[in-house]
Amino acid sequence: MSLAAIYVEFLEREGYRPTIDETGDVLFKCEGRCYYLMVDDDDPIYFRLLFPNFWSIDGPLEHQRALLAAAEVTAEIKVAKVYVLADDTQAAAEMFLAAPDDLPRVFDRALRALQGAVRRFCELMQDRRPRLRLVEDNN
Repeated sequence: MSLAAIYVEFLEREGYRPTIDETGDVLFKCEGRCYYLMVDDDDPIYFRLLFPNFWSIDGPLEHQRALLAAAEVTAEIKVAKVYVLADDTQAAAEMFLAAPDDLPRVFDRALRALQGAVRRFCELMQDRRPRLRLVEDNN
């Protein structure tokens, strides 16, 4: 059975309605939001749950704030990572499984960690207090 088929079968058992996109990744919705289980057939024990494009970045100052918030969230929340890419963000829960069949053991916790990371990132971005003072070089 392919990795995508394992993911689809699991998600269907959990009550989701997954589909496989044109690149072979598994797309599903949870609480109205789109998530992806990324499929890497060359590395079937690598698990990556992705929540793409959740915060648009407007300008260089917000980009700098987003980088700081992403670093803080990634350090705070186990397994979760927040990435700032150009003018957008994505978050992922990433780990290695002993076997692809271990997905049911980690999925709920990985999804909660990912949702918590996104929530925390948004809180930090909405908090307008400076998180880090930039020091000007007077040389």
